[in-house]
Amino acid sequence: YNIVIIGFWLDQGPWDSAVSWVNLEPAVRQSYLNAYHSAGKRVLVAAFGAAEWPTSANVNPIDSANKLAAFVKQYGLDGADIDWEDNNSLQAGTGEAWLISFQRQLRSLLPSPQYTITHAPQAPYFIGNTNIYPNGGYLAIDKAVGSTIDFYNIQFYNQGPSTRYDTCTTLLSVSGGDWPGTSVFEMSAKGIPLDKIVIGKPITSAGAANTGTMAVGDLAACLREAKGKGWHAGVFGWQFTLDPSGSWIKQLSGS
Repeated sequence: YNIVIIGFWLDQGPWDSAVSWVNLEPAVRQSYLNAYHSAGKRVLVAAFGAAEWPTSANVNPIDSANKLAAFVKQYGLDGADIDWEDNNSLQAGTGEAWLISFQRQLRSLLPSPQYTITHAPQAPYFIGNTNIYPNGGYLAIDKAVGSTIDFYNIQFYNQGPSTRYDTCTTLLSVSGGDWPGTSVFEMSAKGIPLDKIVIGKPITSAGAANTGTMAVGDLAACLREAKGKGWHAGVFGWQFTLDPSGSWIKQLSGS
């Protein structure tokens, strides 16, 4: 692991593990940061997640970005991962403009390369079907502000029984099912930079609400296949507590 992401920051404040981070004594928190940085790792905070749909709740994107940037700076973090899952607003055609405004403001306050800003969209957000996402979904977001996003931690899981992303074919080349055109190389063919497509997977079935889990050996084989075709962006696992020995990431790193 080279990036640790603490979950979560919500517009109304820290939640879950982010509360624990905030409640650390400042000297203890700084000692953790020093240890991570000495090991070449960055520490981010994840924003929103499934716990908050800010666009549907009419949260102002500029104000929200201002608050998130202030939180990152106050607590010594290296950036933020925007885990925005406001499906209803994306289907309504309002999510894109909200996220574009949010990202522009956030990047203006957390400049690169000092700060890392990533996004964690669900893979179907890249489908490019305007009957589903009338304003283009994440393809439109990438076109508008993709140059300000360091990479995408894409959730290739929990998308139902028809698009499982649990074979090398459905993960890498032909996703099929209800969400066609959303595998790694299909996204790349739509203009998403291949070096920004990080493959996200539940570490074990305990990390998945439904589908997408793969045996680590099978996933490693898919990574080798993708690497042979020019992909090298890496993987993320949900979530760290499911890999206490580090064996999952060790096997995948070797692929």
